[in-house]
Amino acid sequence: MTAARKQAARLIKIVDESAVIRCAAGDGLIREEMWEDSEGNVVRYNLAFINFHLFPRDHGRVLGYDTAHGQLHRHFNGKVEAMEPLPYKEILDRFLAEVDRLRR
Repeated sequence: MTAARKQAARLIKIVDESAVIRCAAGDGLIREEMWEDSEGNVVRYNLAFINFHLFPRDHGRVLGYDTAHGQLHRHFNGKVEAMEPLPYKEILDRFLAEVDRLRR
């Protein structure tokens, strides 16, 4: 087993939730997934705001933050930008504030 597979095997998905939210342009969806290592550190996550009324491409993902490729990056209307690592709580707060603005 490779080192990457061993590490992935030790991660525990602790959050896997979706919530429908009302938006001025039509209902949207918030997705949150989060994984921790064996010591309780958040090591991987995916946050997405999906609303096909606001952005029909990229599977409707208007806004997203994730660490899918080993580094934090932000998705917005089909564009991706790398970001400096930040604590998960800061990213979650930023994401929710942006969603709040977008849904109005």
